[in-house]
Amino acid sequence: MPPLHTVGVIFDCDGTLVDSEPLSGETWRRVARPFGYEIPDADLEAVVGFPYLRTHAYFAARAALPAPDELLPELNRVLFALIDERLEVFADALEAVIELRERGVPIAVASSSVRERLDRTLAHAGLSFEVTIAGDEVEHGKPAPDMFLLAAERLGIEPARCVVIEDSPPGVAAGKAAGMPTLGVQRVPDVDLSAADRIVETVTASDILGMLREWIRAD
Repeated sequence: MPPLHTVGVIFDCDGTLVDSEPLSGETWRRVARPFGYEIPDADLEAVVGFPYLRTHAYFAARAALPAPDELLPELNRVLFALIDERLEVFADALEAVIELRERGVPIAVASSSVRERLDRTLAHAGLSFEVTIAGDEVEHGKPAPDMFLLAAERLGIEPARCVVIEDSPPGVAAGKAAGMPTLGVQRVPDVDLSAADRIVETVTASDILGMLREWIRAD
C-alpha cells in the first residue's frame, strides 16, 4: 500500500453521508402537487442520484412544471426547511470519515446537489471538506465521470488511486466511468448496485482502504 496521503477517497453526499433522499422526495412531492402531479414512488426512485436539471426534466415530462430556474427557489425553500428540521448523518459514514482523516487520507465530496444545497447540507451535518464538487459545477452530471475526475484533480491525486463511495446506480456508473474503484453502499435494499466493485451495508475505513490496496496491487 502506498503512503496514505497519496491515495484519495471521494464520497457522494445525499444517501451516502446523510439520510437526505427521503427529504428530497418529500420536497418534490410538495412542490409538484400544486401542478396536479402526485409523484409516485417509482418516479422518485427513477431519479435517485440524478443532478437537478435531469431530475427536473424527468418530472417536467410528466407534468407542466415551471422552468428549472423558476422552480429552484421554491424547491430550496421547502428542502432547506426539512434539512434544518430532520436531516440525519449516517453514523457509519461519519466514523469512516473521522478514521480516514486521522490516518491522513485526503477526502473529497462529489454530489449531484447544486452548490447551495450541498453547502447547506454539509453545514447542517457539521461536516467540512477541503474539496467539494456540486452538480451545477460540471458540464455532465452522474452517470458521467466529470465530477469525480474534477474531485481527483483538486485533490491532486490520480483517478486510479481514488475510491468512490456511492449509494445510487448513476453514482456507481460515474465512479466506474472515472476509472476509480467504486464501493456501493446498500442503503436501500432494492437499489441495484451490482456494477460496483464491492457492495457493503455499512461503510468502514478498513473496507475503503482494503479496496484501494487490492486495486493498486492489481494495477
